[in-house]
Amino acid sequence: MSGSATKFERLLAEAATFHGHLCAGQVLGVRMALLGLKELGIRDPRGEDRKRLIVFVEIDRCATDAIMTVTGCTPGKRSMKILPYGKMAATFVKAGTGKGVRIVSREDSRKKAMRYAPGPEDLSKVQTEAYKIMPDGELFDMQEVWVQIQPEDLPGKPLRRVACSYCGEPVMDMKEVYLSDKPLCWPCASGSFYYEPLPGGCPAEKAAC
Repeated sequence: MSGSATKFERLLAEAATFHGHLCAGQVLGVRMALLGLKELGIRDPRGEDRKRLIVFVEIDRCATDAIMTVTGCTPGKRSMKILPYGKMAATFVKAGTGKGVRIVSREDSRKKAMRYAPGPEDLSKVQTEAYKIMPDGELFDMQEVWVQIQPEDLPGKPLRRVACSYCGEPVMDMKEVYLSDKPLCWPCASGSFYYEPLPGGCPAEKAAC
């Protein structure tokens, strides 16, 4: 087994351990990350190059865990941004330059997988094995891009911390909005919350929550 194949298998194993299992999405994520790093000339993303990379991931699924494992980028480090686009795509950006490459999983790769790993197994297993060996050009579309990253979105300490004038909760990283010159958090400004306050606790009919 060649050195590059050994590295690929090791990264697959690490991604599977972190994610909990190996699946087609994990294989895509590992290969997507390796391709992005190659295009940007970043050789050691978890070591000496760890401050040179920022990744924008457009989906919150299996591939995101794999990309996180390979690159070492995480939301907590502010080196990974997860966008709710629902696309199997990621943009790898060289920090400080704005230079990046956006990589998108090709939809037709799902059908082409049968040519690389034919067999009676279920489609997910076929894709998992096929994606390990399919050429990059049959797996991904890729384009060079430029990304303007704002100072408040870069890794490091918060540039500002203000209290919402309505709920009083602190808002960091300049994510507040202003109405009548008063700072508000996004939920208070828009009236849109992802949760529903339950003053009396969880109702019996919602006992599963």
